[in-house]
Amino acid sequence: MKFQPTAGRGAIRIAFVTGSLGRFDGKVLSVPFGETKPLSRRKFVLLMRKVVATAKQNHLKSLVIDYKDIRALAPKSMGDYEVGRIAGTAFVMADYEHVVYKTKPKEGWNFVEMMGITNTPEVGKEGFWHGSIIGEEVNACRELSNTPGGDMTPKILAAAAKKALKGTRAKVKVLGVKEMQKLGMGAVLGVGKGAKDEPQFIIVEYKGGGKAPPVVLIGKGVTFDTGGIQVKPGEHMYEMHMDMSGGAAVIHTLALAAKLKIKTNVVGLIPAVENAVGAGAVRPGDMLKSLSGRTIEILHTDAEGRVILADAITYAKRYNPAIVADAATLTGAALTALGLQASAYMTNREDMIDAVQGLGEESGDYVWPLPLWEEYDDMVKGHFGDVPNISTSGNSRNGGVIAGGKFLEVFAKDLDCPWLHFDIAPRMTSAPGEHLARGAAGAPVRLFLALIEKYAHPDKN
Repeated sequence: MKFQPTAGRGAIRIAFVTGSLGRFDGKVLSVPFGETKPLSRRKFVLLMRKVVATAKQNHLKSLVIDYKDIRALAPKSMGDYEVGRIAGTAFVMADYEHVVYKTKPKEGWNFVEMMGITNTPEVGKEGFWHGSIIGEEVNACRELSNTPGGDMTPKILAAAAKKALKGTRAKVKVLGVKEMQKLGMGAVLGVGKGAKDEPQFIIVEYKGGGKAPPVVLIGKGVTFDTGGIQVKPGEHMYEMHMDMSGGAAVIHTLALAAKLKIKTNVVGLIPAVENAVGAGAVRPGDMLKSLSGRTIEILHTDAEGRVILADAITYAKRYNPAIVADAATLTGAALTALGLQASAYMTNREDMIDAVQGLGEESGDYVWPLPLWEEYDDMVKGHFGDVPNISTSGNSRNGGVIAGGKFLEVFAKDLDCPWLHFDIAPRMTSAPGEHLARGAAGAPVRLFLALIEKYAHPDKN
């Protein structure tokens, strides 16, 4: 989708109307917004997506909207730059579909190609430009996550990172098995040793802030999750090619930081493995020695994501980070708790909870906090090793989301900075009513960008 300040030839005019019924008369597409305006932030985002979704339902290729009509619906607290950025992101995200494996129809793909936004102030134009970049990177994340497991190995994910960052100031480095063995990354290596395709440790470094301590983002990169030897039931395995969604989000957040030329330093770490059933696969009862030196007691082979993240959190320490945040499709328990609407998150800094939740609202990647109280410490006290990969009670249903967070907290205690853990399993796929295509939702790229913008520490020397 391309934005322009004038109406394109043959463009269909968008009109916003009260009520719940819209119509298309061949020249004007009427999109209903409800009974009152301005809208809340959430409803404004949904309405902007609805414009594109409705246009696609009518197979329209070129649209024109008067910016004043958009401005009238946006929350009064938004400035013109923010209105443009939010609307631009919403338009682009709503236009995405995963079609690479489909045969192209004779009439072509059903995408909106051009959108004219007339009477837009200059600052609003900048907002639409940045919004289109954000939307494109979210969609690129979705495309990566939607790729079937047979076409997405750890090495292919590493190649995708290099492709996404090509031509930017960011640098990509990939550690193979030998490099990880030398460092002592026994957690990543242990999970990956059952697969034919070797694990990789992907490092992306963007330097836009001199010598300032970086924001370090960590993403779970399980390119397919069978559950390992304790294999998942068939109905729970279908979408497990998206178990690398956290890693995809980190890659494209780094691409955003580079393309928007954010003046800070950002590092992305993606441990990439396939959790396969194979002759060398890790077994229940096995012990893995992590990069931190702690031993991890494997009580369940399908709790592999937190295991590989442990090595990444320890690796992050070498950057002396300003803040560390990880994202992972970690637990089905998060989905049970929150449905499809918000990711769960935990942090070692309770004073940051309100701020992070606010960033979720501002970005559109909604989150809800869960506790990491000392009362839960017994969950991560191992019987025979230092830390078990599921609660020692053996019951993953009771506080399963918290158990995952408590496991990671053991390793995050070595960090001398704030740490955030996002369990994005609820937001792995789009929810009904979001006006987004079926499949990956692209969380939490927009939230990660908001974190960078808020907690960035540019070097002022």
